[in-house]
Amino acid sequence: MEKGAFEGDDPYAENKQGQRIIVITPKDIRKKKGVFLFKRVVDILAGTTGLVLSLPIFLIVAIAMKKEEPSGPIFFSQTRVGKNGKTFKMYKIRSMCVDAEEKLASLLKQNEVEGAMFKMKEDPRVTKVGKFIRKKSIDELPQFWNVLIGDMSLVGPRPPLPREVAKYNQYDHQRLLVKPGCTGLWQVSGRNDLHFKEMVDLDIRYIRQMSVTNEIKIIFKTVWIMIKPNGAY
Repeated sequence: MEKGAFEGDDPYAENKQGQRIIVITPKDIRKKKGVFLFKRVVDILAGTTGLVLSLPIFLIVAIAMKKEEPSGPIFFSQTRVGKNGKTFKMYKIRSMCVDAEEKLASLLKQNEVEGAMFKMKEDPRVTKVGKFIRKKSIDELPQFWNVLIGDMSLVGPRPPLPREVAKYNQYDHQRLLVKPGCTGLWQVSGRNDLHFKEMVDLDIRYIRQMSVTNEIKIIFKTVWIMIKPNGAY
């Protein structure tokens, strides 16, 4: 990998009609066996350590959540799409009201992110505690379990919802060639301030330029963002 390619490499190619085309193949993925071995070792260590260190945080957040909304659960699971289109249950700390999914349909027209995602900066379904834990990425901590059991990796593309993947074109599907991650190049490059196409470009750039060095870079940048949040909401 050439020095600086991770920051400057063009993440996609276009045909004569200006349409984005496939730039990553399964063969390209197989060439990165060493990187995947490193990632799995890091995932096991990070997943175990992260869960242990998160226990007191879970307790504090649970107390705060029960004061605001006594009837709701602390954790929730959601079906996400992982490597090669395989679905799995992703775990998070609940940051929305208990009937958030039922209210989604009435909010879709207010989506503030272009493409196959839904985001609202002032989503009325988010609780007061939820807004804080989202800002600090605390709601993501249960994903250490997903990392430990192998559904996710510490670093990788954002895990999409099935309804999002249903809207993917061939170019977008390239981001499903690797395990999704708790953090990734998209998260340290603007997060929710990015449009869907920009996020896909960053994910594909990440996959193309995957290396041990770049994994470490993203992990350290993520720690800094947790201290000084960027576009999280």
